[in-house]
Amino acid sequence: KRRLRGDINISEGLILGRERNYLSLVSSCFQEQLRLKAQVRLLEYRVKQQQVKIVRILQEKEIQYRDSGDENSVIDLGEKRQYADCAEIYNDGHKRSGFYKMKPLQSPSEFLAYCDMSEGGGWTVFQRRSDGSQKFDRVWADYEQGFGNFVLRNGEYWLGNKNLHYLTNQGNYTLRIDLSDFEGERRYAQYKSFRVADEESSYQLSCGEYSGTAGDSLTGGFHPEVKWWADHRGMKFSTQDRDNDNYEGNCAEEDTAGWWFNRCHTSNLNGVYYKGPYTAKTDNGIVWYTWHGWWYSLKSVVMKVRPADFEPNVV
Repeated sequence: KRRLRGDINISEGLILGRERNYLSLVSSCFQEQLRLKAQVRLLEYRVKQQQVKIVRILQEKEIQYRDSGDENSVIDLGEKRQYADCAEIYNDGHKRSGFYKMKPLQSPSEFLAYCDMSEGGGWTVFQRRSDGSQKFDRVWADYEQGFGNFVLRNGEYWLGNKNLHYLTNQGNYTLRIDLSDFEGERRYAQYKSFRVADEESSYQLSCGEYSGTAGDSLTGGFHPEVKWWADHRGMKFSTQDRDNDNYEGNCAEEDTAGWWFNRCHTSNLNGVYYKGPYTAKTDNGIVWYTWHGWWYSLKSVVMKVRPADFEPNVV
């Protein structure tokens, strides 16, 4: 009996010892779990810190890259020959985008214009909006002569209606308009037979058939019933001090831009640089109606031309 009781006591002691060991093990596991969770939270915090640093470094590098590119954006080809447009420059072997000197056939003097050598090359840029750094609410003389930043790669500028006339009256030119919004989406509109008339005709606009992804906001082709007021073809250029539109008031003054206004517009790419949706007395933002309507101002615009029969030289 004593042995039996002793065996029972021993068994009870073993069980109690095992329970204590189990509880101790559970407690140790729980403590280890808490420790590991704390380490995970610390690592997640450090990862987030590193991500913030990486984003900041990338942004700084992007700015440095953009600035370094801007410093070299004016490209001097010397005086070996004169070029009529960027298409001639491209086909003469100069494939780098940047500002080049050119002299269209009837132009009395040379001028600088940005050559976009992407998308087949040979595009002469006559307008760029990128950051709102330039004021586009200007008088007739400014739009006639041109204004803006002719050095920086992404600088905003207007080539000048005189230069645009000399450029587009050399032959049959295609107009391409590259647009982007603040959500990161890009679209384009392209028009055949783009031409700007001379000063006597108040730099009247003409263009042909539309193609693209942004919709036809330049000729009102999105609906036949709006063409009488939304078609910009045949319109003379208007500014705050030179009203040539079909509206009873002054579109250029109300919409604070120089443009080929009708009554008044479904496109105004020289409007005020707002950042996306905006409110104002009039729809005076950078507007392309068939994409974002009247009350959304686009992030960037590039207007450029190239001869319709352009065929890039393949080296």
